Amino acid sequence: MKKKFWLGLALASLMVVTTACGGNGGGTTSSDKKFKVAISQVVEHPSLDATREGFLAALKDAGIEIELDYNNAQGDANNFKAIAEKIASSDADLALGIATPNTQSLVEAVKDIPVVFAAITDPVKAGIVSQLKAPGGNVTGAADMNPESVGKTMDFIAKEFPNVKTVGLVIDESEDNAVIMSGIAEKALANHNIKLIKAPIANVSDIQQAAQSLVGRVDAIYITLDNNVVSGVDSIIDVANENDIPFFSADRDTVEKGAFATYGFKYYDHGYEAGQIAIEILKNGKKPGDLDVTVPQKLDYILNLKAAAEQGITVTDAMKAYVKDPATNIFE
Repeated sequence: MKKKFWLGLALASLMVVTTACGGNGGGTTSSDKKFKVAISQVVEHPSLDATREGFLAALKDAGIEIELDYNNAQGDANNFKAIAEKIASSDADLALGIATPNTQSLVEAVKDIPVVFAAITDPVKAGIVSQLKAPGGNVTGAADMNPESVGKTMDFIAKEFPNVKTVGLVIDESEDNAVIMSGIAEKALANHNIKLIKAPIANVSDIQQAAQSLVGRVDAIYITLDNNVVSGVDSIIDVANENDIPFFSADRDTVEKGAFATYGFKYYDHGYEAGQIAIEILKNGKKPGDLDVTVPQKLDYILNLKAAAEQGITVTDAMKAYVKDPATNIFE
């Protein structure tokens, strides 16, 4: 590997020490050991960053002190394998993969270190584990899609927006997450006689043009847990606002940013769940292959009323009634 590349990779890695919770003084416990944890994250955007933060918070809350090697692939597929091989040759006690494509490389390269994953929609279809229950081997983690989430968002659109007959989807079809979720969305919309129209992208720079291509062709816009699309979602928000097109997302963070609604969860909570799996491995000596893959449990409808005003949406009491926890999940 060329020196120039490894220098860049080193600059992309951040060494952090997370302090353990203090004890009552004297004596030592198993939590006094400092563990080395390596992270491979596909790109930085709010949902994935919140996943990482939740993961680290869970370890800290459990009194686990770590030395962290954080590697951000910057959305560049050329970095996935290099980061994975770096981690495989390290003395890490555990590796965390955040998102699908880089985790696929991580699982392929890392055989002697426990691997936990997060922010992956279908880890079985992606070839990361063979099954969700006791997957075996050295890999387990937290999938980020409860199958109910996409269907309920589509049901909300169909019921509360009866004039919507077409929904546009900006999508990176090279991402497994996006393809899987778009299929679920298309089937759910078809049940309501609503057509899904795709606007594919090859990279983040294509997002604005893709969103603009949907103007005049669709009655609403939706995006999945599509890392490249989410990382450039500001362009879609601008198009939706300028053209009064209701914009729906698959993740809470995008609703906070400017989409109108979703049926989803906090990625911080999702990362925390992945962290609890890591605790079982590091602190309690469990084997990854014996631990079931989890899916998000804390789901709710989430509405952004400011975004609604920008997109020409009249928010009714019926819409607000979908939200179980309005104090947390309705943004003014």
